[in-house]
Amino acid sequence: MSTHTHPRIDLIHHAGRLYGALARVEQTIDLDPGLRLLVKLRGSQVNGCAHCIDMHWTDARAHGESELRLAQLAAWAESPYFDERERAALTLTDAVTNVAQTHVPDEAWAAAEAQFEPDELANLLFTIATINAWNRIAIAARAQPASFGAELSPAS
Repeated sequence: MSTHTHPRIDLIHHAGRLYGALARVEQTIDLDPGLRLLVKLRGSQVNGCAHCIDMHWTDARAHGESELRLAQLAAWAESPYFDERERAALTLTDAVTNVAQTHVPDEAWAAAEAQFEPDELANLLFTIATINAWNRIAIAARAQPASFGAELSPAS
């Protein structure tokens, strides 16, 4: 496995139309913004996408999410900081993100179905699908986190 972290390709320059199309799909998703950010961050954690983790952590903080909940997100299933609705969304996020291993178990789907109306569940599924697409694109292209190279204080 390569440990090089230099970007491989400028996707906006070479595939700007496609990049924009995926962004427009994402903009049409109708889901609570706070939940959306948790799902996007969690999917990015599961996929190991440093670029997207950096982006969505920053976005979630700007949206008012606490550092405590963000830090606990990696262990959400054992954490008391998430409600049943969030747990259902995160269960589905993990299952869909790991679809090759999980094939989205009926239990994961049922938990989400119990918390979300059908239209909202469909939007949740598209949120999970789009973050997985972005993660795969960013990882393959080796997109750098926006904060890369920024001076970090000892408290960071």
